[in-house]
This record gives sequence, structure tokens and C-alpha cells, in this order.
Amino acid sequence: MGRGITFAYGLASYCAFLGTILYTIGFVSGFGVPKTIDTGQAAPLSEALIVNILLLSVFTVQHSVMARKPFKKWLTQFIPSVVERSTYVLLSSLALILLFWQWRPITHVVWHMSEPTLAIVLFGLSLFGWLLVFASTFLISHLELFGLRQVLLNLTGQRQAEPQFRTPMLYKIVRHPLYLGFVIAMWATPLMTAGHLLFAVGATAYILVGIALEERDLSELFGDEYNHYRQRVPMLVPLLRKHDMDKATAIHRANSEIC
Repeated sequence: MGRGITFAYGLASYCAFLGTILYTIGFVSGFGVPKTIDTGQAAPLSEALIVNILLLSVFTVQHSVMARKPFKKWLTQFIPSVVERSTYVLLSSLALILLFWQWRPITHVVWHMSEPTLAIVLFGLSLFGWLLVFASTFLISHLELFGLRQVLLNLTGQRQAEPQFRTPMLYKIVRHPLYLGFVIAMWATPLMTAGHLLFAVGATAYILVGIALEERDLSELFGDEYNHYRQRVPMLVPLLRKHDMDKATAIHRANSEIC
């Protein structure tokens, strides 16, 4: 692949991501897009559950497997390493597009916040979650995270720098502000339907699994530097440090033994 082709491929993959993430905001929040999480063709509950769980599983498996080092090593036997990240981003976007297209709404109401002020607060909190997602990507390297920096450097004949461990701003408060933003955006809603709840539970479960896999890779890459960071900074909940969680677990076990 020539440099121009790889750049065009990376740019197209980035544009696919940008369109998909913007549609995701509307899909989850329920505005501005043709089909949201609570609209579309109705289906029997059993069918809706099976189809939706399969759709969530496709995205989860694709997103997790392709991010692992052994898979990257296998994949780059067939494609240039410079577009490996772009390919990951493109296939992630396609997996989400499939989910949007085939998602079956389950409109049973779990909760509905009818009080206008509280409804606005929850909606604003959801938008804050999305803002946190975008802000987190720019704090590390937005273009690199979504594959565009790699093809830009290749286009200009520059080499990719070795990864460095950094903890800018929000990363000093929680280790995964990007994932925290997603959790807030998924759960903060004035209208929680059963379909939305399923989506939120599935996304949160994926995030927890993804964090475990990602932190294992980061620990291997950066060693003690990252392990010390894990001990100092909480994973998702600000001010909830690891030693506090260990202490709470120890107290719970002691109480259980007394009982």
C-alpha cells in the first residue's frame, strides 16, 4: 500500500468513527437520529433479547479481541502495521452500525423522571458524560487513538515515537476517564426503558472486562510505573482508591467471619 492510499484509508476510517460516535450520542440519548434505542420495529420480547444480546456480543468480542497484542501481531501479517489501528476503528464502527440497524426496542419503562428539573439535570449529566469521553481522547492523543496520526506520520515519512506513560489532568483523578464518561452517558437518562437498561448493562460489563484486559497490557508495557499508578489513582470512581476498596473488603470479610 502506498503512502497516499494508507492515508486515504486511515482518513476514511476516522470519518466512519466520527459519524458513528455522533450517531451513538443520538441513539442512546433519543434525539436527532432516525432510529434511537427506543424506536424501530417492535419484536417479541424473546426475539428482542436474543438479537440485542448477540449484537452487543459482536461489538464486545470484536472490540476486545482486536485490541490484544497477539491478534495485532497476526493481523499485521496481512495488512501494513501503519493501518492496524485504522482497521480496528473501522471494524468497530461497522459493528456499531450493525447494532443500530438491527437493534430491537424493548419499551417497558424501568423508570421515568417526569419532574422537569430533574429530567433536565439527568439529560445534562448524560451530555456531560459524552463531553468527558471526547475530552479524555484529546488529553492522551485523539488522532493516535483513532489511527489518524499513524497514517499522517507515514505520509510525511516520519517514524512513530515509542509509547510513553503519561497521566494528564483527568488521568490524575481516575485511571479511565474515557470509560467513566461512557458509563455516565449510558446510565444518566430521565427515561430508562428495558432496552436502554440492557444496552447500559452490556456496555458497562464490556467496559469492566475491557479495563481488566487493557490494564494487564499496560502493566506489561510500563511495568512498575503503571502498577504504582494503579495503587495511587482509582479506576473509575473519583476518590475511591484501591487501598480503600481493599480495606472495605477486609472489613466485610471480618464481619462475615464474626457472624
